[in-house]
Amino acid sequence: MKREYPDQELKALILNFIMRKGRWGEHYFPIDTMAKWLGQVVQNNGKNVRKKVDELAKDGYLILWKRNTTASLNPRAKREIIEFIEKYLVE
Repeated sequence: MKREYPDQELKALILNFIMRKGRWGEHYFPIDTMAKWLGQVVQNNGKNVRKKVDELAKDGYLILWKRNTTASLNPRAKREIIEFIEKYLVE
């Protein structure tokens, strides 16, 4: 069932999704595919996902690759990413 997530919780959901896939450093994941998967539970069909990916990249949590079409987690911010997910993601 689709629902609207608060900004921080959506960011934590994105980070958790990429972390479960094991995409750290140079191992990246396509943003379109991620938006499609998360679009099944997030309202606006993944448009919010793309906006939050850009914000996470600006914050230094994500690294964008291939002309901003793929993303991976920043290994230098591993501890901060895990703390962020634990703080905001309530499942």
